[in-house]
Amino acid sequence: MTATTLQRLRIGELSARSGRSVHTIRWYETMGLMPGVVRDGSGRRVYTELHVGWLELVDRLRGTGMSVAEMREYAGLVQQGKSTLQQRQAMLAGHRQRVLDTIAEWKLALKLIDSKIDFYGEWISTGHRPAQIPSGLPAQPKRRQRKPKEKAP
Repeated sequence: MTATTLQRLRIGELSARSGRSVHTIRWYETMGLMPGVVRDGSGRRVYTELHVGWLELVDRLRGTGMSVAEMREYAGLVQQGKSTLQQRQAMLAGHRQRVLDTIAEWKLALKLIDSKIDFYGEWISTGHRPAQIPSGLPAQPKRRQRKPKEKAP
């Protein structure tokens, strides 16, 4: 499907289709995270169905810890076209690895939380404090520095 055959959407329609508020969509555009937005002869923004998927991607990237600066860089690469495909792939592969590292950290945290829940469950059911939680859990991995998040809408 080419840009000329894609359904044109106004911001309210994009909001309804994507589940994002008009304010959020405008914020993403202001931050440089919405490539390909054009204006009609009256100066109103015109979006396409591709922007629905783009908003989903941006939300997933934010939700998995990608900074607005990194997303802005990615959007800039998209705007440059096919010549940046390898850079985009490498950028997403790096982000994917950070997501996997975070998942591993969260699994360790969940294991400790589960053992604490079991500890209290045993104490409640028996009326006696159980022995200490076994220290068989792996040592806590090095914490990586997280970039501060920009304010979101």
